[in-house]
Amino acid sequence: MKNPLLAEKPKNMRELKPYLQLVKKINQIEKTYTALTDQELQAKTIMFKERLANGETIHDLTVEAFATVREASRRVLGMRHFDVQLLGGLVLVKGNISEMRTGEGKTLVASLPAYLFALEGKGAHIITVNDYLAKRDKELIGQIHEFLGLRVGLNIAGLSSYEKKTAYECDITYGVGTEFGFDYLRDNMVRSKEQKVQRPYHFAIIDEIDSVLIDEARTPLIIAGKDQPSGRLYKVCASVVKNLKQDDEYTFDPEMKVVNFTEKGINKCEKVFGVKNLFDLEHSSLFHSLLQALRARVLFERDVDYIVDDGEIKLVDMNTGRIMEGRSLSDGLHQAIESKEGLVNTDENKTYASITIQNYYRMYPILSGMTGTAKTEEKELREVYNMDVIPIPTNKPSQREDLPDLVFSDKEAKNNFLLEEVRRRHNVGQPILIGTTSILQSEEIAATLDEGNVEYQLLNAKSVEKEAHLIAMAGQKEKVTIATNMAGRGTDIMLGEGAREIGGLHVIGTERNESQRVDNQLKGRSGRQGDPGSTQFIISLEDYLFTRYAPDELDRIKPRIKTDSEGLITSANVHKFVETAQRISEGMHYAIREYNLKLEGVLNEQRKVIYDLRDSFLETEKVLTFLSKQTQHLPSELIDTYFDVELLPEEMDLHPLQEELNRILMDPVSIEDKVFNNIDEIKKFVEPAVHAHAEQLLQYQEDEEIVSTVKGIALVVIDDVWKAHLDSMNQLKEGIGIRQYQQEDPIQLFEKEGYALFQSMFKQLTYEIALRTTSFIQKTIAQREDTI
Repeated sequence: MKNPLLAEKPKNMRELKPYLQLVKKINQIEKTYTALTDQELQAKTIMFKERLANGETIHDLTVEAFATVREASRRVLGMRHFDVQLLGGLVLVKGNISEMRTGEGKTLVASLPAYLFALEGKGAHIITVNDYLAKRDKELIGQIHEFLGLRVGLNIAGLSSYEKKTAYECDITYGVGTEFGFDYLRDNMVRSKEQKVQRPYHFAIIDEIDSVLIDEARTPLIIAGKDQPSGRLYKVCASVVKNLKQDDEYTFDPEMKVVNFTEKGINKCEKVFGVKNLFDLEHSSLFHSLLQALRARVLFERDVDYIVDDGEIKLVDMNTGRIMEGRSLSDGLHQAIESKEGLVNTDENKTYASITIQNYYRMYPILSGMTGTAKTEEKELREVYNMDVIPIPTNKPSQREDLPDLVFSDKEAKNNFLLEEVRRRHNVGQPILIGTTSILQSEEIAATLDEGNVEYQLLNAKSVEKEAHLIAMAGQKEKVTIATNMAGRGTDIMLGEGAREIGGLHVIGTERNESQRVDNQLKGRSGRQGDPGSTQFIISLEDYLFTRYAPDELDRIKPRIKTDSEGLITSANVHKFVETAQRISEGMHYAIREYNLKLEGVLNEQRKVIYDLRDSFLETEKVLTFLSKQTQHLPSELIDTYFDVELLPEEMDLHPLQEELNRILMDPVSIEDKVFNNIDEIKKFVEPAVHAHAEQLLQYQEDEEIVSTVKGIALVVIDDVWKAHLDSMNQLKEGIGIRQYQQEDPIQLFEKEGYALFQSMFKQLTYEIALRTTSFIQKTIAQREDTI
């Protein structure tokens, strides 16, 4: 039996049943809310907050809160939420993903759970993929929340700390996902707690969640600073790797996009630089520079991944094809490309702080999201983020026709047919959107249409605002629009006058993407809100997906394929091959994300320890009490470092140890003229001096000058040592990649060796803080005594 709330019965009816019952309740009280005055409706917010304060939960308020927002939206924007939009909002309340087709009004859906969670006073974040969408949604949907008495903020790049803090203190904050992540990293680099802009995390809705959590997951968020590069070293490394032979002296995995030296290649590098073992810790910087030079040579292609403009390397965004102005690669890779091209080296970007997208968003206690395409990635989203994907039925039955792929033997045949197909549809005025996988491909298609004298609009390196406008206009009669797949995402294509009668928007995909999900995104541009529309992929066996991910399978099927006079493959099994290639690609990308997440998991645990320590110094008023506890084990650790347990008394040289102890203790201790039978006796002898040191520190805990400076010293040391540790961990990660080929588990190796590095770093950190604190206090007291 058809549900009266839905246009057609969905496949996941059982999954939706509890949500549909809530929608029914919201509808039952709608007339009551319609009858309220504006003041009575606005008073609901205060009433809801009081009920929460008296022990009710947001789940007790859900039905009434949703009814309130629906009525406010009707009055303020003239937009009443459809039942399926209520359904989508209810899924978000449970911390899951609402999979809603393009054009179903996801932006309005977010208004419902955002209001509900904002009532708790802890902040709700609505995260979009770019500044344009964040501003648009804040200005539009924010009107509903402001009408109901909530404060709405906007967090984008370029704001001052005060403006950001104000935005985060609002009940609801719109913004770009990467900016939220960078603010987290910057907050963990401040010098006082007042400089932090973020509050503790509470609830987030991520729009286009698959784009953020899947497509962007391989690129970590990095805050970098400038460092003078060793220009000569990079140039020498570039010349060394230039002559290395593939498969003999280095390996290249085109699927994983990984290069590594073979044993023969390592031996050659060792010979050039005159070192015995390139894997020794003392040569880690040299190995790092050589590996970056090899990556620059093999993985980065001029005029594809970057261009050379006026003596500068400028990076190309492979999703949009735009030049990424002001962006550079970190950890010497940019300098390696400069050296490869014979350019002067710019300052090197050194990582100061970093976090992956996955680990950032997992800090939110409740995370939810919306997209048109996530079901294909549900396994990963459930395992990594503990989120289920719930498909939401459309408000009106879908009228879109997805035509079968047309597969051609080569690109020339594909482009010839594509031109004729565009002409045929264009002649009757049907709007056409041509989706491409890269900027290079979009220019290739544009050249094909130029030859056929077909007018078109090319979305190529435009501003995001203009791009969104052009995408929105793509549904007008006689419009032909070429765009990369990600262009204008989040923008609806509305059909122009007369477009419905001639079939609606026709979408042509010119290559299958590396993920079926991205193909579905492109298809979703057509047939919004029950509009007519059609889609078709026109592809060839020379496309990137097949040559990169399934070259062996391609070689096997080529002799058996049959084509017609236009080069169209008529063999039925070609469609199975297309699906196989896409599955291989999806599996490869998932494996990379999974591998990187496991490696990053090691660093994430270390980051938590360091950031917690940093916060302790920031927030404590008793910094010297905290410091004395932190350093009380340091003398014992120093003694262990200097002497082996089995050492005989006569083998102990106590002078260096005495000097080291006297650097960190307020009062000198004399041990070199004593005789000890073992290291435990030394520890016991030094113990009173350690207690005396702690007591002396505590004498100054009311001294504002000393306390403030010591806090600053601790923060500087933590930041400096952590930055150096990040560098060491990055270099360890590179070495781990090579040892994978020696049949060792790289994850276990990284955990084990990363932990050893962390222990060493933490000891150094404690020692440096103690050393600098003691030195500062002694000098300050001496200066004060001299003044007296």
